Amino acid sequence: MTAETSPELPFAAGRAGFLAAAGVFAGITALGFGLGRMLPAPPSAAIAAAAAVGAVGAAVLLLRQRRPLLLYAVIGGAGVTVVGANWSGNPVWFAMLLIGGWCALAGGRRTGVPYWIAMMALFTIEWAWIRPDSGWGAWLAGGTFTFLAGLLVRYQLGLVAQLRAAQAGLAAKARAEERNRISRDLHDVIAHTLTVSLLHIMSARLAVEHDPADAARALAEAERLGREGLAEVRQVVGMLRADSDAAQVPGAPLPGIGGLPALVERFQSAGANVTLSVDGDTGRLPATVGLALYRILQEALTNVVKHASGAPATARLTVSSLAVTLEVDSLGPPGTGTGFGGISMRERAESLGGHCEAGPSGAGWLVRAAVPLAAAPHPTTEEPNDQGAARR
Repeated sequence: MTAETSPELPFAAGRAGFLAAAGVFAGITALGFGLGRMLPAPPSAAIAAAAAVGAVGAAVLLLRQRRPLLLYAVIGGAGVTVVGANWSGNPVWFAMLLIGGWCALAGGRRTGVPYWIAMMALFTIEWAWIRPDSGWGAWLAGGTFTFLAGLLVRYQLGLVAQLRAAQAGLAAKARAEERNRISRDLHDVIAHTLTVSLLHIMSARLAVEHDPADAARALAEAERLGREGLAEVRQVVGMLRADSDAAQVPGAPLPGIGGLPALVERFQSAGANVTLSVDGDTGRLPATVGLALYRILQEALTNVVKHASGAPATARLTVSSLAVTLEVDSLGPPGTGTGFGGISMRERAESLGGHCEAGPSGAGWLVRAAVPLAAAPHPTTEEPNDQGAARR
């Protein structure tokens, strides 16, 4: 917002403020009219009364911010000039100053400067040629002060509007990022659960005739995976609730770096040819890094099963003093998909200052994610799978 953009004005916001401002202006005008009648040669009562009514009416339109502001300001100023009767001791000139301050506040420099110039010219002419009196100097100073005060208040209101707009933009950005994060979690959980459950169901279908026990075991495992996936979906969807409601909904701990072996075993039990090797101390990894690596490995292995079913895959986790690297190398050719999984893996790594790349590697497909430990949050005393730590 620039200085010339109309900000939200306090007197225009409520009926009480409007009536108070109009009442003050009318009171000052009425007082000036009454004192003007005490002069040795007062102006015509009818003319002064009409001028006073015109000044108050113009002031009301100014407070309503009717356009053009400068026209109503000139009408109001002319009425005040008639009521003032060329006497510097008449307090009605306060009304002239109020009009000038309001023009600067409501109309900015475009309206305030012309009115201020006209007001300064009037007081100067009164002082120099019509009725020389040092009291006009005070009105000159007062007019300048109210004009500058109006501009300053307008500028401050503009800054407040800018800050509110910036806060609204940051809030909208935070909501969008939260929605993206939740959509990534939902994608990973649902895709993984359905893919591995489908492997168990296929295994049960093939074994139902010659090995019913193995078929029952596969179906039981698919049922267990379905229940776990449903619990995770409920947990992720529960994050959409307000904080007051979410605090009342207990959730299972989010997975972390310690859950990688169990994740690989889950794929192996479904018939996937997957191995995992770990090099380095994983105990010092922050919970946020552990959650991100878990989801990246989950998505990468899910893609292997979906697009290169039966192909062997090797997952390697390497923890060094500066970074942690996860590589998933499969020998099968990549398939075609929507690309949401790759975007999800890349966004998870980039949110921690790292990167994730996926592409051909020899006869297969390689997913490589690296997260710098210096840029990641420091480990806490909480459990690696703690839900609160994972959210941070």
